[in-house]
Amino acid sequence: MARFVVTGTDTGIGKTMFSAALTSALQAHYWKPVQSGLADGADRDAVAQLAGVPASHCVPEAYRLTEPLSPHRAAELDGVHIDPARLAVPDHDPLVVEGAGGALVPVTRGTLYADIFAWWNLPVIVVARTGLGTINHSLLTIEALRARGVPIHGIAFVGDANEDNEATIAAIAKVRRLGRLPMLETVTPATLATAFAANFAPGDFA
Repeated sequence: MARFVVTGTDTGIGKTMFSAALTSALQAHYWKPVQSGLADGADRDAVAQLAGVPASHCVPEAYRLTEPLSPHRAAELDGVHIDPARLAVPDHDPLVVEGAGGALVPVTRGTLYADIFAWWNLPVIVVARTGLGTINHSLLTIEALRARGVPIHGIAFVGDANEDNEATIAAIAKVRRLGRLPMLETVTPATLATAFAANFAPGDFA
């Protein structure tokens, strides 16, 4: 099965862009279980557009929350109780599942995304920046996932090339370096697909 969970080392680092590129490459279904910050639009709408897949390939979220905050807090402000049992992975293959923010973002006040990932037991792709600070953030993320027994498929970078940072993280963490998605001047389904094909090996996601 080609079913992957995409998490990040932080928020706003290009995780959704990578998820869209991977969804396109696999012609997969996409699911973001909890969407917060609806005023900025839902990530599944952006992924459907950028991945060039039918809207029916983007599975509805289990929870849609108003404020652009961590799910636990956004749910509280909306008066919503998040039940982790409702976050069972939908039965699609191939499938790309995107978390919110980083691996230790709280889904509830007692459950982190990394705990959910351990329950799912699907291979996780860590998306990281290439610039200053990424070594620390990446290694902490990988350690947190491994502490919970989460299977790590590899690390994917987003940003300008930084060979030493990328190689150092992969070597110290002993994770597969999947590739790097460069910053694009113009982001369209075509430019995103071309960039992904040029920088990632299809066999790494078989």
